[in-house]
Amino acid sequence: LELMRDNCTNTRDLAIIDLLASSGMRVGEMVMLNREDIDFNERECVVIGKGNKERLVYFDARTKIHLQNYLSERTDANPALFVSLKAPHDRLMIGGVETRLRDLGKRLSLTKVHPHKFRRTLATSAIDKGMPIEQVQQLLGHQKIDTTMHYAMVKQQNVKLAHRKYIG
Repeated sequence: LELMRDNCTNTRDLAIIDLLASSGMRVGEMVMLNREDIDFNERECVVIGKGNKERLVYFDARTKIHLQNYLSERTDANPALFVSLKAPHDRLMIGGVETRLRDLGKRLSLTKVHPHKFRRTLATSAIDKGMPIEQVQQLLGHQKIDTTMHYAMVKQQNVKLAHRKYIG
C-alpha cells in the first residue's frame, strides 16, 4: 500500500487508493459518489450499496487530506467525486479505476492489484486488530455475517494469542 502511495503520479489516484483502503467501500459505491456526498468534518460519506441500501462509511485523516488536495486542483464543474484526468472530465467508472490500479501494480511489480483487494485487506486488518466481526460486517455493508467471514483471512498467530488470552 505504501509503495503504491509513494508511486502515484497524480493526486486523484492517491485519493482513490486512500479512500478504498481506509473506508472499505466497494469500487461501484465509490464511483457513484459526488463531491457533495463527502462530509470532511466527520470524515464520512453515505454510499448506496448492494440492494440500493444506504450506509455510512468512514475514512481516515490521510484520506481527508488527499481528497481535499485532489478537489482543490480540479477546474471542472462535474459533480462526480472522481473524474477522468483529461477533458471533458467525465465521471470515472469502475473499469477506469480497475485499469489505473492494475497498471500501477504492474509498474511496481505487484501482483493482483484490484479495488476489491483494498476492501478485503481492510476487513482482515480490522479483525486482526480486534474489531468485533459484527462491526466489520456493518462497516462493509454485509447482510450476512458469513460473507464477512469469507473476507477475513484469520492469522493462525492471532488464534494462538486469542486462545492464550481467553482460554489458557
